Parts: sequence; C-alpha cells; structure tokens
Amino acid sequence: MPIILDIKVFPNSGKQEFKIDNDQLKCYLKSSPEKGKANQELIKMLSKQLNLGQFNFSILSGMTTRLKKVRVNTDLSLDEVLKRLNGAL
Repeated sequence: MPIILDIKVFPNSGKQEFKIDNDQLKCYLKSSPEKGKANQELIKMLSKQLNLGQFNFSILSGMTTRLKKVRVNTDLSLDEVLKRLNGAL
C-alpha cells in the first residue's frame, strides 16, 4: 500500500539528515537545488533509510519547491516509516 510523505527539504545545508519537528518531516540535503540534484539526493536518502529500491519512490509534487509530496511504495506502516526516518543519517 503506498504512503504519501509531505517533506520540507533544505538544500545546501551541508549535512544529510531527516528530522521530525512540529509534526513536519524535514530533510537536510548537501546538494544544491539545481538540475534536480536535491531531488535525486532526497530519493537516494529515502531509499537507503527505508531499505527500498529507488524505483519505489516518486515525487508527486514540489519538483521545484521545498515542499514535496513523495509517494512510497511499501508494505511498511506510516509510523514505521517515520520512525526509520526521524534522526536518520
């Protein structure tokens, strides 16, 4: 069953990290938001932390903004996904 994640990204942050802050999932990226580099880094980070292939992720909206909706094809529950991401990397 797919899960939709709302993620606020922070490109050029100098670190790679997921955090949940005030009920908002945040992702800090090293890449710049040019030519899709930050989006690629986000998908790679999600893939690594959730131990899923990159083909299981798609950005539904926010390709050029900080607020992203990401579809995750997984059997994991939303709670389990958030536990794995909070404070990861």
